[in-house]
Amino acid sequence: MVATRDYLIELGCEELPAIPLYKATKQFGDLVRDGIDAAGLAHGDVRSMSTPRRITVIVSDLAEATEAESLSLRGPAAAIAFDADGNPTKAAQGFARGKGADASELVVREDEGREYVFLDIEKPARPATEIITEVVSASIPKLSWPRSQRWGRGHETFGRPLRWIVSLFGDEVVPVHFAGVEAGRTTRGLRVLHVEPAIADVASYESVLEDAGVIVDTDRRRQLILDGIKKIEDENGLRAETPAKIFDEVVNLVEWPQVLMGAFDEEFLQVPHEIICESMLSNQRYFPLYNAQSGELTRNFILVANTPLDVADTVVDGNERVVRARLYDAKFFYDEDLKVSLEEFRSRLARVGFQEKLGTVLQKSERVERLSSAICEVAGLDAETSADAIRAAHFAKADLVSGAVIEFTSQQGVMGAYYAKAAGEHEDVAIAMSDHYRPRFAGDELPRNIAGCVVAVADKLDTIAGMFAIDEPPTGSKDPFALRRSAIGILNILREKLHIGYEELVPVALEAYAEQGIEFDAGAVCASVCAFIKGRLEQMARDEKIDADTVAAVSAGSVSAPVDYFALAHALKDARDSDADTFDNLATAYARASHLADADLGVDVDASLLGDAERELLQASDAAQAAVDAAFSAKDFTAVIAALAGLRAPVDRFFDEVLVMDQDEALRTNRLRLLNRFEAVFSDVANIGELARKK
Repeated sequence: MVATRDYLIELGCEELPAIPLYKATKQFGDLVRDGIDAAGLAHGDVRSMSTPRRITVIVSDLAEATEAESLSLRGPAAAIAFDADGNPTKAAQGFARGKGADASELVVREDEGREYVFLDIEKPARPATEIITEVVSASIPKLSWPRSQRWGRGHETFGRPLRWIVSLFGDEVVPVHFAGVEAGRTTRGLRVLHVEPAIADVASYESVLEDAGVIVDTDRRRQLILDGIKKIEDENGLRAETPAKIFDEVVNLVEWPQVLMGAFDEEFLQVPHEIICESMLSNQRYFPLYNAQSGELTRNFILVANTPLDVADTVVDGNERVVRARLYDAKFFYDEDLKVSLEEFRSRLARVGFQEKLGTVLQKSERVERLSSAICEVAGLDAETSADAIRAAHFAKADLVSGAVIEFTSQQGVMGAYYAKAAGEHEDVAIAMSDHYRPRFAGDELPRNIAGCVVAVADKLDTIAGMFAIDEPPTGSKDPFALRRSAIGILNILREKLHIGYEELVPVALEAYAEQGIEFDAGAVCASVCAFIKGRLEQMARDEKIDADTVAAVSAGSVSAPVDYFALAHALKDARDSDADTFDNLATAYARASHLADADLGVDVDASLLGDAERELLQASDAAQAAVDAAFSAKDFTAVIAALAGLRAPVDRFFDEVLVMDQDEALRTNRLRLLNRFEAVFSDVANIGELARKK
């Protein structure tokens, strides 16, 4: 039984970037584990940890050496391994060379009644220290960073300059060298404490660092911060805003977290809370605090200090001074913006480019306003809602040139709503201005009111139409204007809120570009835009677990309004799930009918030439057509699918009893017209034949 010890590797650096540190920490642990696995070195758990100034991997129960091995590798048959004179052939030489040996080392032995050449290899045990040095030295340069640095006279790079390395196998230092730094047992504590303790062995590592003001376990620091926040919340009746990304960053900004509460001046609560919170979160990594009952922003905030010392008052005072200066800036921008009218802001958009070939943001604003009017008309909105939507579209982009949005870019739209309210605009107009960028990402909320939905669709569709008009659609992973995300946003709004289609809106969007003087083939570009949006519609349907052939079938029909498209697709899916045989047979019959049908012959059937099976199919087709039309009008797509399913028996009987391609031309033509009539029932619904395709 091979003895084991724990192994520790710590890379000590200048402060590393907080978010990339998560990936690098995991990557370092994976590299070390994979390396020792490949070397055949037995071990227990591999644990990765980090602080802003170090990445640590601890390997538990690492064997002190690999197991010695005796291997006997079988090669080619002896008959082809040696020639008539007993000399090794190319087959034998190649086998030996591939194993790092010479052909003279091959021996002949019998195996399974036949003679083969064998190469006997003795693999001696390798000491763990030798393997560790190789693995760790090879792993450090492989760590990936968004930006790496080079320092001193060397050529090695890392996320930040490397200052020390601790490499211990139990209590023994294992040689590791990188960028001029040699491994030892000396680490460094919290920077402000100026201590450099020695690590006696791996078991004492974390306790020694704690004495030096460092909690190296990332999960423990995270929990300490969470506990500190909860304590402040519970004691003061408050609720903290802790966005995941900012919180994760804070965890990796401190080595010894101390959660404290500060406060800013009351006057700043008169400033929109969005820019107050963004200033604190993005600039200082402070967590705003809200009243737990009313939900209103308070003048308190949470900060996470990086010290074990009892200096809370000093730390809080210093941070309050910093936040006061930041918030004065935010208040200044807001107060100055209130002195400018929305019309003046909007006129300044003429100096801001939207896209090199598509003109200015003012021109986009004009197009969005025009398209919003068209959307209101198509959706049949009342006069008041339409007026709010058009007014919101007129001012939607105005805040882009305001001081607050230039400083806090993520608040575009939000600040416009504040300025609209201050100017006396209707509440629904302000809400629409605030929400017209929604949904901004997967899972984001849709605009809160219909006016906002109208402007959001107009804004997104204008961008899509423009980029296609100048022949710059998204390609592969390249989508700088996020057109795919915009298309999905349009479809979600049309489906959930406006209940209209997109196909009649696209020509209106393109017409505005044509009048602006941009030249393009309107028909071709319109078709491309519609196909692009339809592609996103189909992907959304597949994401809802609708089979690809069902999606293809529905997409071949005339239904394109998202709310109807999904209702029809789900109705067809549910019907297939409950009665698969009916739809499999119907799909096969439809595909056969579609193959035989000749649209040029029309659908006028001569009833006097029909036999019983043909007459039954004609009557069933006409009845199904009437039922489909009525169900379509009522948007009862379950009834639509049921009407189609009712055609299975008559069409099966027709193909069982009737020879379509009869030698008699009159009969043949009449039967083909009957098939045209049968197929016409499906034409606006779906291409059921898609369900018959092999998967």
